[in-house]
Amino acid sequence: MKTFVLNGWASSQEAWDLCLFERERIFTYTELLDGVAEDVLEKEKEFILVGWSMGGSYALRYAMKFPKKLKGLILLAATPRMMRDNNWEGMTPRRLAALEMGLKMTKGEGFFGTPEGKPNPYKMDSDENLARGLEYLKNTDLRLDLIDLLASGMIRCPVYIFQSENDGIVRSQNAKFLSTVFPHANVEIISGGEHALPVAIPEKIDIAVANCIL
Repeated sequence: MKTFVLNGWASSQEAWDLCLFERERIFTYTELLDGVAEDVLEKEKEFILVGWSMGGSYALRYAMKFPKKLKGLILLAATPRMMRDNNWEGMTPRRLAALEMGLKMTKGEGFFGTPEGKPNPYKMDSDENLARGLEYLKNTDLRLDLIDLLASGMIRCPVYIFQSENDGIVRSQNAKFLSTVFPHANVEIISGGEHALPVAIPEKIDIAVANCIL
């Protein structure tokens, strides 16, 4: 069973160094934006998806596009809607812009408070690519489409949802919403505010992938 990783905005390959599960490929956020991942998945018969942050948003997209091929879905700080909207707890445009500024100022080192002694999950990228990613996050809203997916009953594979309790980037409301879309999902709220879940809970991710393969 092939497992594909969908990385987050401005994220590095090293974000996954502590995870031991076998993965076919780690798609960068620019490869997601450019449709590279979708083209690869089109050719696969079945697969497991592991999506973190912006990559989690794409994992949700691919779950809707390829429900029969999907054999496992692992969502890490995933969001169907990043921005604050009506009663939806999200980010303001100003806060989102501050993320870009923070990344540039730190050049990715220690961004979002990377735990000491663990791989840096972030990297610098071109201004153009960073802006493209932020534009995706600003404009994406998958909530209504996901409610339709729930009604279809097509997702029957194992689903794991991991969310940090006090994540300042993706709020815990996302996990609550996703648990209604995937009522059979295993949901775990991680104490603290760590957004970089691949370096924070690698053992839990490994177990979730293994359980999807069983």
